[in-house]
Amino acid sequence: MDTFSLTPELLLILSAVAFLAGFIDSIAGGGGLITVPALLTAGVPPHMVLGTNKLSATFGSAIASFAYIRQKLFSPSLWWPNLLATAIGAGIGAVIAHFLSASFLEKFLPVIVFACGIYFLFSKTPDKKMPDHVVIKRGRQWPQGLTLGVYDGLVGPGTGAFWMISTLVMYPVDLLRASGVARTMNFVSNGVALVVFISYGQVAWSLGFCMGCALMIGSYLGANSAIKGGSKLIKPIFICVVMAITIRLVWKNWLGGG
Repeated sequence: MDTFSLTPELLLILSAVAFLAGFIDSIAGGGGLITVPALLTAGVPPHMVLGTNKLSATFGSAIASFAYIRQKLFSPSLWWPNLLATAIGAGIGAVIAHFLSASFLEKFLPVIVFACGIYFLFSKTPDKKMPDHVVIKRGRQWPQGLTLGVYDGLVGPGTGAFWMISTLVMYPVDLLRASGVARTMNFVSNGVALVVFISYGQVAWSLGFCMGCALMIGSYLGANSAIKGGSKLIKPIFICVVMAITIRLVWKNWLGGG
């Protein structure tokens, strides 16, 4: 049940934010770094922020994942250990999130968002060509999937970008295929975590569905843009938006601002 005031104007603004987040997330990851701070700033309770964000993110990650699979940029048979480990980790993380206090989340989430924003500001994503014969080591997938699955279920922001970067470092894949892995694993962890948040009644349904539809459109356009071109123009905009919203959250939750 929605436990906060949701005006038509606020719904329109958050839907526009979700569209932007979906577009960016499907290309470079990190859409949650935009939607989570926006939901917190709008006054949504912290636990419901996580559940509502999972609902909307599931829409976007589903459509983006489908786009990459359709273009044969992701093969489930090569990545099944990661799919399973991610699902397990996301369930564990979402359960842990339920037992964290709202006051802790109000202070913890801005720190995570800020840290991720700083990381992306100074990080360089390697771009390498994919060899003709790829060997994906399955032993590496279990710790990767469990770790990022727990993080996505517990907090979430930045998971897609973490997937891309860790996949590029750990496996002989190129940027597009790493993005395909990230989007598909995001879909799995979002879906599993969403089930847990629903069971605890921590989803604002009307807001989540509206943001989800907007995020889905943004993800579709972004995924196709990524497949055709890349994300060089997206990252600077992404960093600026994240930092601006993070400063607002720190001012409100840490410094006592209005």
